Amino acid sequence: MEGEEGSQQPQLVLANKLFLLRAPDVDDIEKVRLRDEVFAAVKADDMASLYESLADSSVLELDATLLDFMRKRIEEEIKKLDEKIADAEENLGESEVREAHLAKSLYFIRIGDKEKALEQLKVTESKTVAVGQKMDLVFYTLQIGFFLMDFDLISRSLDKAKNLFEEGGDWERKNRLKVYEGLYCMSTRNFKRAADLFLDSISTFTTYELFPYDIFIFYTVLTSIISLDRVSLKEKVVDAPEILAVIGKIPHLSEFLNSLHECQYKSFFIAFSGLTEQIKLDRYLQPHFRYYMREVRTVVYSQFLESYKSVTMEAMASAFGVSVDFIDLELSRFIAAGKLHCKIDKVAGVLETNRPDAKNALYQATIKQGDFLLNRIQKLSRVIAL
Repeated sequence: MEGEEGSQQPQLVLANKLFLLRAPDVDDIEKVRLRDEVFAAVKADDMASLYESLADSSVLELDATLLDFMRKRIEEEIKKLDEKIADAEENLGESEVREAHLAKSLYFIRIGDKEKALEQLKVTESKTVAVGQKMDLVFYTLQIGFFLMDFDLISRSLDKAKNLFEEGGDWERKNRLKVYEGLYCMSTRNFKRAADLFLDSISTFTTYELFPYDIFIFYTVLTSIISLDRVSLKEKVVDAPEILAVIGKIPHLSEFLNSLHECQYKSFFIAFSGLTEQIKLDRYLQPHFRYYMREVRTVVYSQFLESYKSVTMEAMASAFGVSVDFIDLELSRFIAAGKLHCKIDKVAGVLETNRPDAKNALYQATIKQGDFLLNRIQKLSRVIAL
């Protein structure tokens, strides 16, 4: 079940096709192709329970004869696996017993039976001694979680993996876990943590079972842009050789990253509009599409305004290649939400920045805390005096 280099886990490939099949932005001709591919994958792996649920939701047409045939094959395969387990327990060693139980676990994962797969993985774990092999079982559980987008299962599995690493564990598995955790963080809108974990894994990436390397770079760049300051972005992303080697293969991504860093805002908006379709059609990013769009615009508007104490609306609109009315509407929303530190002089058509001074804010906070401390000391001295 674990993908070899360049090979994604089959159930995750299927999950992505199911997502696209339900996505409103995918055209009908493409959906016909996707439906055929989903049906072929479900049939090939005897995914009876998934087939039934997809038929109930009208994604696939139900063939009762095929469903019965799948169930019969599942029963026969489980019987064979149980016979192998019994034979191993009677005639072979502990290692062979574990392998027989693992084969049954992987079969349940293959047919998409979550409950039985998790139950069998627990049985397999009870037969497992080595920390590395226990970690592999956690990775299988995480793959089930990502297939179903079960964030509770993923969160518990990540905690379990971290506890296992306290007992030991090799660096290769630790690095793989960072990518799993990064994907979980990105899927739950913790983009800062996701960016940190992805950047730590760039040079050691081996987690091909989750996604190909170019998709990993895509996620790394997208999360980094809204999480890192300009200096860190240059050092860790713009100039990173691992990213430079791949970024050109992903449409619009290089222009998106470099135009932001080089302050080419008109080019940035063009590249940004080209990327929106890819973000919308990504099963991990799509739920956060609107949020991500807002965050990116906050970053780019803040970067532009940082260079000015005041600037005309016309100059800013020209820099971004949009109309003055568009910029006016955009900025008013971000200012009202507290995302941008500036104000609009509508009469003069000017933007005036009022960025908070970090040193001054620290000074004011220190004074406030000092006053609070003095008041407490005075109250305490009165009590002591009594």
